[in-house]
Amino acid sequence: MSKIELLKPTTASLPSYVAALEAGWSPDNVREEATAREQLLAIKMNADAFVDGLDDPTASGGRIPLPDGTTIARLPGIVRWIWDGDISGAIGFRWQAGTAELPPNVLGHIGFSIVPWKRGNGYARHALNLMLGEAKRRDKAWPTSS
Repeated sequence: MSKIELLKPTTASLPSYVAALEAGWSPDNVREEATAREQLLAIKMNADAFVDGLDDPTASGGRIPLPDGTTIARLPGIVRWIWDGDISGAIGFRWQAGTAELPPNVLGHIGFSIVPWKRGNGYARHALNLMLGEAKRRDKAWPTSS
C-alpha cells in the first residue's frame, strides 16, 4: 500500500475525484448511484461550491432534505479524501458539539467508502485511524474511551 493521507478536498484534486465517480464509484454506500450522479451534476454546475460544501464544521450549509420531504438541521461535518497520490476514497465525520449523541436520522459519526480498485488493501483502516485523530482535535466532547 502506498502512503495514504487525508486531504481536505480542493479543486486541484477534483479531477481524480471526478474520474472515480465516472468509473462507477460513489462516496455514499447507501445511495450509491444517485449520489454519484448528484455529485457529478453539482461539480459541473459549480466545482468551487461543491468542494467548499464538503468541509462544513460550522453546519452553515443549510438544511438537509429527508426522503419524506421534511428538512432537518445540518450537523457540523467534514469530508476528507483518502489520497495516495490519487483518489482512494472518502471519509466523513459528523458531530454535535458537547455530546457524543447523534440524531436518529444520522447513521454514524464516521462514514467512508473506498474506490473498488483499491479495496482490501488496508485503506479504510488507515483512513479511520487518521480521521479519529482529526475527530479528537475537532471536538473536545468526542469520547476518549468506550
